[in-house]
Amino acid sequence: MKTSEKNNQKELNNLKPVINAVNLSKDYGGHRGLFDLNLSVFEGEIFGLIGPNGSGKSTFIRLIMDLIRPTSGSVHIFGASSKTHARWVMDLIGYIPGELPRFPGLSARYIIEELAGLRSDVDFAYVHELSQRLQLDLNLKYEELSHGNKQKMMLIQAFMHMPKLLVLDEPTLGLDPIIQREFTNLVSEVRDQGCAVILSSHVLADIERICDRIGLIINGNLVKVGTLSELRESKVHDVEIVCNNHFDHSKLLEIKNLQNLELDGSTISARVSGPMGPFLKAISELDVLEFDSRELSLEEVFFSEFSR
Repeated sequence: MKTSEKNNQKELNNLKPVINAVNLSKDYGGHRGLFDLNLSVFEGEIFGLIGPNGSGKSTFIRLIMDLIRPTSGSVHIFGASSKTHARWVMDLIGYIPGELPRFPGLSARYIIEELAGLRSDVDFAYVHELSQRLQLDLNLKYEELSHGNKQKMMLIQAFMHMPKLLVLDEPTLGLDPIIQREFTNLVSEVRDQGCAVILSSHVLADIERICDRIGLIINGNLVKVGTLSELRESKVHDVEIVCNNHFDHSKLLEIKNLQNLELDGSTISARVSGPMGPFLKAISELDVLEFDSRELSLEEVFFSEFSR
């Protein structure tokens, strides 16, 4: 284990786990669902979930929220089971589902007030502050709101009781850039107060910018977990070389950690996973005019894993 990984693990060991999933599975049949997931999320941590549609992200969130029951394994929130301590656990959680609910004929204010009645303690001065920061008129009818404004109302109801855990499924969908930035500020503020955040999103730029750790779920399996730098520690680079002469590319074909090799006249492009030494040795006899190398973004890390 590298030094950065050891330091990160040491920091996590000093924190209290808010979510602890052990061999958590939900099998829908046909290789669909979530399988043997082991994961802890800690207080004061923003944990991002990424993966393609149908990968199991929303299934994990529904299991956390006790909206569905696991086929096997367990998940505990603040050390308790939401199955046996539902009222206590749910009072500590702020939740936004991936599909927004319908509230026909009701104003945003009425909905907020009704939902606040289900919570043990809501400060309506804070509700007003949230509505101002998110630029939402609570007097408007919910069904007449745009998707982005409906999303704002859902953000208000998730944050309004100052939860200890936020579970957010695609929370920025439909938000304009200004409100997205305000959302980022809100999440950072509650994280600094010790709140844990689960954030599932297809907007990988949001995940990359805001999350402390990231989990990649593919085909129901949690295949990678780590900070952004740890996900990049495999040192995958895209390289492109322009040479002054034609070359024998047979040596390149022998490099085991070389992928996506493309040859176009005097130009070589490829993806190098791991040490660069073998690749550099193979091109050492070439007259190189240009050499460009860059690490993968989170989006490219995701797609490189997904394409395997």
